[in-house]
Amino acid sequence: MRCRDAKVWLTAQRENDLVQSEDPALQEHLKNCSAYHTHEYYHQRTDFVPGSPTSRMFTSIPTERIMQAVERQKRITEQLEDLRTQQRTRIARLRIFTPRFATLTYLSMGVLSLLLLTLLIFNTGIIVNILESFGGVIDTLAIFVQYIQSGLAFVLQQEWLLSAMALALVIMMGMWLRLMRHPQEA
Repeated sequence: MRCRDAKVWLTAQRENDLVQSEDPALQEHLKNCSAYHTHEYYHQRTDFVPGSPTSRMFTSIPTERIMQAVERQKRITEQLEDLRTQQRTRIARLRIFTPRFATLTYLSMGVLSLLLLTLLIFNTGIIVNILESFGGVIDTLAIFVQYIQSGLAFVLQQEWLLSAMALALVIMMGMWLRLMRHPQEA
């Protein structure tokens, strides 16, 4: 008897619950055939026993649950796309603060301070006129600085207030870092 015929007979026996044949050629072939032992081992592992992992693997899933999972996946994908677009708009808003912008700002502030220093040395009359025109603004800034200085002195004397301000600063930094991270795939 050939292996193929034995496998066909064994499959038919397994599916239809046939009684084992008493055919001596078949019995002899099954004892000597290594392919039969492999075939039998495979079918013993894949037989459906209620509650076994293989029987759970092939249970039917209701269409409603499949549709709910698809809808949930669609919502998650839409949320990810919304987060990506929000991140892109935030990054686009921050694009103006590039190293080139910082360099230009630094150089322009340097040139402006050198210009004011030159004017102070060579033509003090112009500087006096400029300071007189900004007199009210300068007085306001000086008063503002005095208030800030007294407020900071109060905060530094009160340790619990200093701790609360430090905690608020740490929380705000954490929120900023969380908002500025790249969106991740689910």
